Amino acid sequence: MSLLRVLLAAATVATSLLAGGAPALADKVMVTDVLGRKVEVEAPVQRVILGEGRQMYVVAALDKDDPFKRVVAWRDDLPKADPDSYKQYLARYPQVAKLPSFGGMKEGAFDIEQAIALKPDVLFLNIEAKVASDEASLVEKLAAVGIPVVYVDFREKPFQNTEPSLRLMGKLFGRETVAEDFIAFRAAEIARVTDRLAKVQGLKRPLVMMERAGGYSDDCCMSFGNENFGKMVDIAGGKNFASDLIPGTFGTVNPEAVVAANPDVVVITGGNWGAYVPGGAWVGLGPGSDLTEARRKLAGLARRPAFSQTKAVKDGRVHAIWHQFYNSPYQFVAIQEIATWLHPELFKDLDAEATLKTLHERFLPLPYQPGYWVTVERK
Repeated sequence: MSLLRVLLAAATVATSLLAGGAPALADKVMVTDVLGRKVEVEAPVQRVILGEGRQMYVVAALDKDDPFKRVVAWRDDLPKADPDSYKQYLARYPQVAKLPSFGGMKEGAFDIEQAIALKPDVLFLNIEAKVASDEASLVEKLAAVGIPVVYVDFREKPFQNTEPSLRLMGKLFGRETVAEDFIAFRAAEIARVTDRLAKVQGLKRPLVMMERAGGYSDDCCMSFGNENFGKMVDIAGGKNFASDLIPGTFGTVNPEAVVAANPDVVVITGGNWGAYVPGGAWVGLGPGSDLTEARRKLAGLARRPAFSQTKAVKDGRVHAIWHQFYNSPYQFVAIQEIATWLHPELFKDLDAEATLKTLHERFLPLPYQPGYWVTVERK
């Protein structure tokens, strides 16, 4: 530790003691990220760069009282991919508008010089950025100036990596207790579904067609394999149609295959994607969304050839759910809502909206607003 850092640390201790509080000193800690990399970081971190803006879903839970106090820069995806949440943050924390931002790693839009100039204690990257970061030798270049890179994951394999990612970020933030509280809450809410399903003899699992970002393009149909929303369907007591067709987390299925399978339930992920596809057929969902308009657009997607003659449409079992459940540690809320769609009698007393409200009250700095899911009107 340099003389300057020693003096600064001593000043921090003195100030803390005078205020009657416990001193909080940074120290080198060795952590293992979700790729198994051993990384040394000075923690608790005070200056972080978020390799994806939607990592705020985690940061906000860890630093509820002041979610942006450590963030010195972030990727520019939150205002585009989840503008409703961004507007909420902007209204409450106007300084967000001045936060330095950068483009995606895959697009080669990450500015290494800018990152170095901001002197972060750590850069958090999602694992899907690894190929691009390797090609740019990003980790090596930042390591040369003492900036560690840590990989987390809430999207590619969320049911394997969400808890380790939460623990990792909690440790680096010095918020281990909050992270463990969140993990326990998440596990308990998932168990409300799985424990009840486990007691059902001969459980009949409805066949579910899970469409990823329906209406985002004219093509049909992007879907999920046996992870992410595909795994959520299975946990909620359904059979994910595309699990046997898509070998990884994400992929596409042929519309004719959907028609032939004749799914019992259709669930489409939606978000307010006007920044990407203005005027698109996507179902606008998110905090404060117009659910009447979302329901109208969902009905339009249900009329496409892949779905129009399916049992799901004929029985009025077509739903849409907030896309960003796929990229946050909040998957347990989606599991609960999907469970009520798949087994309405078994879960008639389960209220996913109440769970989402509790999540906001206990862990998040923003007030709850409805708008996260919608169902077609039965005729």
